[in-house]
Amino acid sequence: MQIPRLHPDTIEEIKLRADIVDVVSEYVVLRKRGKDFVGLCPFHDEKSPSFTVSQTKQMYYCFGCQAGGNAIKFVMELGKRSFADVVLDLARRYQVPVQTLEPEQRQELQRQLSLREQLYEVLASSAQFYQHALRQSQGQKALKYLQSNRQFKEETIQQFGLGYAPAGWETLYRYLVDDKHYPVQILEKAGLIKPRREGGGYYDVFRDRLMIPIRDVQGRVIAFGGRTLTDEQPKYLNSPETELFSKGKTLFALDQAKGGISQLDQAVVVEGYFDAIALHAAGINNAVASLGTALSLEQVRLILRYTESKQLVLNFDADKAGTNAAERAIGEIAELAYKGEVQLKILNLPDGKDADEYLHSHTPEDYGELLKNAPLWLDWQIQQIIQDRDLKQATDFQQVTQQIVKLLKNIANSDTRNYYVSYCAEILSLGDTRLIPLRVENLLTQIAPAAATYSKPVSAKKAWGGGKSALSTTSASLSTSPNSPLPTERSLLEHAEALLLRIYLHCPEQRQMIVDELEERDLQFSLSHHRFLWQQILEMSSGDGETKNFASLPNLISRLQDRFLEFDSEIGLISHLFHVDEKNQKEILRTPQVVQAAIACMDLVMLEKRYRHFLELWQQTDPEAEPERYEYYYQAFYAEKIKLQQIDRQRLFSITELL
Repeated sequence: MQIPRLHPDTIEEIKLRADIVDVVSEYVVLRKRGKDFVGLCPFHDEKSPSFTVSQTKQMYYCFGCQAGGNAIKFVMELGKRSFADVVLDLARRYQVPVQTLEPEQRQELQRQLSLREQLYEVLASSAQFYQHALRQSQGQKALKYLQSNRQFKEETIQQFGLGYAPAGWETLYRYLVDDKHYPVQILEKAGLIKPRREGGGYYDVFRDRLMIPIRDVQGRVIAFGGRTLTDEQPKYLNSPETELFSKGKTLFALDQAKGGISQLDQAVVVEGYFDAIALHAAGINNAVASLGTALSLEQVRLILRYTESKQLVLNFDADKAGTNAAERAIGEIAELAYKGEVQLKILNLPDGKDADEYLHSHTPEDYGELLKNAPLWLDWQIQQIIQDRDLKQATDFQQVTQQIVKLLKNIANSDTRNYYVSYCAEILSLGDTRLIPLRVENLLTQIAPAAATYSKPVSAKKAWGGGKSALSTTSASLSTSPNSPLPTERSLLEHAEALLLRIYLHCPEQRQMIVDELEERDLQFSLSHHRFLWQQILEMSSGDGETKNFASLPNLISRLQDRFLEFDSEIGLISHLFHVDEKNQKEILRTPQVVQAAIACMDLVMLEKRYRHFLELWQQTDPEAEPERYEYYYQAFYAEKIKLQQIDRQRLFSITELL
């Protein structure tokens, strides 16, 4: 559902009603310390509490991992949920009327919210009905299957809400419509019944099947999977796509596994419902299932929210169908894997077994050891390429080499690519170490176009006359020790701009001076996330009247945080600027000296950029064909060089104080 943009009044009302101590206390044990509350941070492992909640400021902050924000941000980060989703949930909880910025959409929003609430309710009632039917005489066959064939204990059956759909054509229909008085249209929209083709009326979608509730990340039933207890096809039947359920965007058992994934920093993806359930029953609580389809990119991104190192293990069946499923899954997420955005591993269990079968004859520790030793996806892919091939035969050797080259071409990281070039060269040399250099050269020659694409950026041209650039000279002279690495232009700028913005946010008396200095020197923030934050500040200040009294901007940090709740990608890069620890406090206490130093650093970087730009234009211009342009570029870059030398000689501010 596309939710219209929420009205600021709704957000403000929720902030007023949703006390942050009340919200956080549902997830963290808080203890009073002075005027604030403290507890163990839910965002990282710690033994002594560094997580503080201020009831007066209605904000939280962790001095260990620097997580911070208001009540809305807390629920968003902890549950990996969207801004609008959290606001709507808190609105329902604190009975805040929902308004949107588009009046004509309010009625449609309320209608959709009402429909979704009804769907959640009827699906929850259906799950209870199926669970009850499992305990009746007609459900004994299904219960025996779970206990004997699957070897599930009672707590596992209850944990996953397993049930039974009776064999009758209208059993669920009569219960929900006749007894519970739900509208027929709601049952149909929930995917529980279908209209008869002839004669009118409806019939149950699931009949004489073992029922498995499919839940969303918050644990609400959104669909069902039904396994036949006879020879009926298909063996597994899923609910159709609905307002709540999209197969390609849902992972079975993620509501049960998200905590385990975060704790172990690893997610295991299996094919079937019972594989995931069996792993959880064995204490392996970081497993999810892909609902019997090829793993989609959206499903992968959903899992990766909960693992910091982005470690994903695909445990599909080791038979041909499972191998094909693994290859399809890799195809969906190959781009992420090639870029290193996901640490992908492939686990094929011995003897072609799935996880459920394997655990019937092995211990959870055995499975854990296999997980630990699962090969990286590239190693697995290479093994698939050479499997059943005779590299002593010319045809097989040529085909294997071509497939390996195709694989290596896509590796973006040069170090990773070089490693696998050597690894594959060893395979292709068939144990003859004298052939390895030849095989390496052959592979590199064939992947050269891709290697050129992903080569390291070429360094900037040397300064005119062959000397070092002024920035490099300044950086070198200010290095804190002979063995310390030279600060790069990027790191200098990152620190200078961040420090300037932190001073602006936390020292209102310095704001006007910062604005004046930037305008006088015609400087802009160069890094995109800093530039984005500065733009939001300027927009807020211009909205406070034409005078632009920057120092008097009220509640600037709180207002910025509210605005950035809707910009997940940007807030991650600048959220640390909204908080001040002991080190930051010492830095900003040295204003305005630090302001001058930060401005000087930004000025230095901009001068260096202009110098390189004009130098490059001068070098590319033909003095005989365009003598005037040639002279203009010469004078321009020479003027920038003089300015750089002046700054270098003056050394008015120690830039290393910024680092």
